[in-house]
Amino acid sequence: MESLNKALVLAHIQKTLDEELAVLTRGARASFAAATDPDSRAENKYDTRTLEASYVARGQAQRVQELQSAIHLFQALTQETSSSPSIQLGSFILLDEDQYYFMGPGAGGTEITLDGKEILVITPASPLGKKLMGKRVGDRVEHRPGMGFRITLVE
Repeated sequence: MESLNKALVLAHIQKTLDEELAVLTRGARASFAAATDPDSRAENKYDTRTLEASYVARGQAQRVQELQSAIHLFQALTQETSSSPSIQLGSFILLDEDQYYFMGPGAGGTEITLDGKEILVITPASPLGKKLMGKRVGDRVEHRPGMGFRITLVE
């Protein structure tokens, strides 16, 4: 049962989110420019390039806002992490000695690699997160019928 420094895990998650935000922001700006470019005006009533570009720009702008919100939530989390014996927001979790998770306030699905270990961010709203919240080391959680996990570490 190998533990990792939770502060280091949080820092790595935040760095990953910051990098993703930079890429998404550039993409959103490029999409907005394409959607508002005079050269992308419809040439006839069947030309939907401008409309499609505006949908992409809006979707990317929304994703940027979601990621900014997740970054702020993670920054607040670093100031209030506790070491409860039960799984809660901010817990670092190991299942069956080989599956690492971090219970985050957002950005579910974000993956990081630290010291050769892959760590997946899950949220309390995710199916697995709902089942893990409040559980302790030694508890068994059934994720799908016939597919269960034993909690081997909570920090």
